[in-house]
Amino acid sequence: MPEPRIPDPALVVLVGASGAGKSTWAAQRYRTAEVVSSDQLRSVVGSGSADLDASADAFAVLELVVRARTGRGLTTVVDTLGLDAARRLAWLEVARQAGLPAVAVVFETDAALCRSRNSARDRPVPAPVLSGQLRGTAEVAPRLRAEGWDLVVRVGAADADPAGGVADAGLSAPGAARGERPAPAPAATARRLPLVLQISAFPWGEDPAGWLTAMASGAQEAGFAGLALMDHLIQIPQVGRAWEPLPEPFTVLGLLAGSAPGLELGTLVSPVTYRPAGVLAKTLATLDVLSGGRAFCGLGAGWWEREHAAYGLAFPPARERLDALETAAETLRALWAPGTKAYAGGRVSLPETTLYPRPVSAIPLIIGGGGEQRTLRIAARWGDACNLTTADPEVVTHKAEVLRSHCADLGRDPDEVGVTVLDLPVLGRDRDAVASAVERLRGRTPAAAFGRRHHAGLPDDHTRRYAALADLGVSRVFVGAQGLRRPEDLEPWSKVTEALG
Repeated sequence: MPEPRIPDPALVVLVGASGAGKSTWAAQRYRTAEVVSSDQLRSVVGSGSADLDASADAFAVLELVVRARTGRGLTTVVDTLGLDAARRLAWLEVARQAGLPAVAVVFETDAALCRSRNSARDRPVPAPVLSGQLRGTAEVAPRLRAEGWDLVVRVGAADADPAGGVADAGLSAPGAARGERPAPAPAATARRLPLVLQISAFPWGEDPAGWLTAMASGAQEAGFAGLALMDHLIQIPQVGRAWEPLPEPFTVLGLLAGSAPGLELGTLVSPVTYRPAGVLAKTLATLDVLSGGRAFCGLGAGWWEREHAAYGLAFPPARERLDALETAAETLRALWAPGTKAYAGGRVSLPETTLYPRPVSAIPLIIGGGGEQRTLRIAARWGDACNLTTADPEVVTHKAEVLRSHCADLGRDPDEVGVTVLDLPVLGRDRDAVASAVERLRGRTPAAAFGRRHHAGLPDDHTRRYAALADLGVSRVFVGAQGLRRPEDLEPWSKVTEALG
């Protein structure tokens, strides 16, 4: 039986006798900075890890560190014997005050192995003391249940290594103290789910074209199905500063059409406020021809007034922009249709639909936004998909239900309109890389809050999240990976794309 997934962040308290493998287990799973060890602290405040005279000072420092880290919402692993009920209850209360899940990990390592490891130490624990620790470990599980830990993991493998068995997985689901969902299904159950890389920041140095083509090649090598660009005139504050480079997207996509032959290419999303529908139809048709049928069109109502004012463009009220979005979607459909005949529809009348070169394929039309009254209805009428700017499962489930309701009302098969999401994750090869990325990117936002907002984690973490979205019916994820600076930053994503391919 595999180990249950431990929530992250969480307060994790290790419980077990000397020599049970607690420190090894923690080192295999957590960063050094995340583990607070009484032995190590005895070395800091005393003459060494076995300096029992320094225990009181060591535990005073330990309590201070535990409170400081949990108070900032950071994962904290307490590496002590964990057999003192009063201390355990105090740590449990610290977790409750911090709003973190509280996890106890009990090491039921074979007694003979514990004794063998203990005897090999420079300063072994006296045999009677170790026997008492072993008895205490055997008796602790029922007490933990009564104490109310959110998750109890019982590690029963002799070596307490990653392949070790688990005798019993715990009292309640991970995160139950905060009302969170249980962990998603393992990555091995993932459905196929294409990922499209969205590039929104451009640290291209002295070679813009070289950087762009290298990033596109890196995306293709990492297994991404496509590449998307934002369509803005000024860099948005959610991404960077106004004076940072932000290229015109269709110029870039034209460049990449010939240098990344396997990628789908498009915008997420182009606003109807400064992309006239007829001109956009022509632009996308040309991109589709140059890329051999790999263009897609993200279309939205526009939202950022500042860029319109800066460029002398009108920024109508929301209702007018949504009217324009519906008109643009119908116009694109009309101009991309076969033939050159006149078109008369609900909002659009065209004397002819002459558009050459014609698109090589049916260009997917993705309507951006989750407005339930208008935007999702426009997607249900004209779109191949709607794109939501959140990957929250509850929001996705609700919006998908609204979309299907609009489809039914309009007489359209709901299966014809997909749901895509924009996700803005932080991914690292290991926990050290994740922590470094969070520190580099978080600005003044607390690290724990930034990590939660961007689902900072390892490839397997993101695979599980995306597999859960696929189970909800999401047909594509646009991945706005945070902190991309060079093609090598995309390599860890290959594990995710491979698992979802």
